[in-house]
Amino acid sequence: MRHSMAALILLAAVGCGGSAPQAEEPKPEAAASTDAAESKTETAAAPKAEEDVKGLPEACAGDAAACVMPKGFVKRLCNGVYPELALYFFQKGSPWRRAYVAVKEIAPFNGLGGPSAEEKLTFDEELLVLGQMKADTGGMQVSGATGSVDVLRWDGTCATLSTEEVRFQAPPKPKHAIIPWRILEDATQEALKQHEKLAATAIERKKECKGATMGAVSAKCEKADKALNDLVVEAVRTGTTVPKPSKLP
Repeated sequence: MRHSMAALILLAAVGCGGSAPQAEEPKPEAAASTDAAESKTETAAAPKAEEDVKGLPEACAGDAAACVMPKGFVKRLCNGVYPELALYFFQKGSPWRRAYVAVKEIAPFNGLGGPSAEEKLTFDEELLVLGQMKADTGGMQVSGATGSVDVLRWDGTCATLSTEEVRFQAPPKPKHAIIPWRILEDATQEALKQHEKLAATAIERKKECKGATMGAVSAKCEKADKALNDLVVEAVRTGTTVPKPSKLP
């Protein structure tokens, strides 16, 4: 009888949940909200590609891999011609992504409505990527569909190319657009003259070209002008510091 009563008491204890309650696990909502807050903090410092920037952009907007500039700034930049700013952006160590012309020759077209250079883009010309636009195919795979790339040239003008007309692997000897040395701001010219060979070539160019701004020039003037252009690019690529220009978009 005692054994039967003990068994009944044991069954009653089990049926009433006599085992000790387990600790509750943290609610997933709390972890998710923490992750969201951390993510918001991490991205707060990086501007979005759609945002406007009143000053000069110093860091990539949106996707770091693409490294583009805010669209509002790009629109203003490409509505004018900014050769000093091009040199500033092309400086060694700048974060902006480079691209190179992948076809023999292209007539310049500014898809953002601003002016274009008269000089055609040529194979291996170095460009700076301002923004990229993917082709809208409604999610379908369409043969031949391609996006576009807005780029800045070394002369301070913008151009719009299809993604098939550029590549991102640097060639052995990248080319460049003609830089209008004569109209560069004095501060930019003086900074570039810290490059010793460039300073000497600038003096030689001035002597050979004798202040010519248009029309026919001598062969020696053309040669000196080309040499000076190449040295400007060499100076910027190798670390000569270019100041922020006074004229901004």
